Amino acid sequence: MNKITLFTALVAAVLLCGCQSSKVRISGRFVGSDATMVYLEEASVLSQKLVDSVKLDQDGNYRLEVDEVGKTPSLYNLVYNGDRIPLLIAGGDRLTVNAVGAVVRNYTVEGSEESELLGSFYRSFVIGAQNLEHIARKFGRGNLSEEENRKLAEEYTREYYRVRREQLQFIITNKSSLAAVYALYQRLPGDRFLFNGDSDVVYFRTVAEAVGERYPSSPYLQSLLAEISRMDNRIKLTSEIKETKYPELEMTDMFGKKILLSSLQGKVVLLDFWSAELGNSNVLNAELKDLYKKYADAATPLEIYQVAIDTSKALWINAVQEQQLPWVSVSDLRGRLSPALGLYNVQKLPANFLIDKTGTIVARDLYGKTLDAKLEELTR
Repeated sequence: MNKITLFTALVAAVLLCGCQSSKVRISGRFVGSDATMVYLEEASVLSQKLVDSVKLDQDGNYRLEVDEVGKTPSLYNLVYNGDRIPLLIAGGDRLTVNAVGAVVRNYTVEGSEESELLGSFYRSFVIGAQNLEHIARKFGRGNLSEEENRKLAEEYTREYYRVRREQLQFIITNKSSLAAVYALYQRLPGDRFLFNGDSDVVYFRTVAEAVGERYPSSPYLQSLLAEISRMDNRIKLTSEIKETKYPELEMTDMFGKKILLSSLQGKVVLLDFWSAELGNSNVLNAELKDLYKKYADAATPLEIYQVAIDTSKALWINAVQEQQLPWVSVSDLRGRLSPALGLYNVQKLPANFLIDKTGTIVARDLYGKTLDAKLEELTR
């Protein structure tokens, strides 16, 4: 994974604040690729700064040096063949980093406690993310049977939750390490939050307290405290916003646009919870399409805000496109962990809520002729 991580984009540039600094040496061997150069980057806000580079010798050996490194570990990237290996380096470290074949899946690091700990998390996380991408690509092939789609969805869900459990366990177990700070900011495909939106602040506070005791002068601590402050302010602001007569939702459509449920107020709104992974959506959505067509141009028009309780973006988007769903289709790709389920106390799928033009929930779990009759009443 060679993208700029959320961690490096969020933390402040590592200013060493006059701390005593010393030289760091990094050496090792990379084999299994035609690439010949190794680079060392210092990670800072929104960018990476190249601090050294070297050409591999004929046996794949290399050695890099960087001066003026502070005593408190800071983030660097070792770059080879387009892949970045994150390292947390402190002055005086003598690191050995080796890799055979696929770098980020197979590298080893010795000589830095924080870098070794970070490596144990990063390798596992990258492998999990790559596994999810591989499964998602299978969905994109198309022409899969319903049973094949179901098995792929189950495989994706199992791997997704495995990686998430390992990530949270790593953060809690190693809360006093800067590697835990790094892990806080990593996200799987489709994830916006670490765990559950505003409740993420609990994990940030846990790590900030522990890191504050161990690394009180670390600039990453200040970044954590700033992020916690932003979370607290967001929670406070949300609580002060005028209440609607139903729990507010803000979710993302397939194009990445965030859509508020309240933005549809004034219409009759059917809030519909479904899942492409369950494989029973065709019939249900076909009935909804007939009702949508019937009442979309009524005196009080109908709009549908359909929430997909899925974890596979590919499966969800394929279902929306194949079924040509004309309404608002959104998902947070958190599956059964979606906060929306808790807000509306949804225990099973499908489920729906009918909201009138004043913003009042007037019915729940209406289908077929019963839903049609209620819509005819409300859209007059």
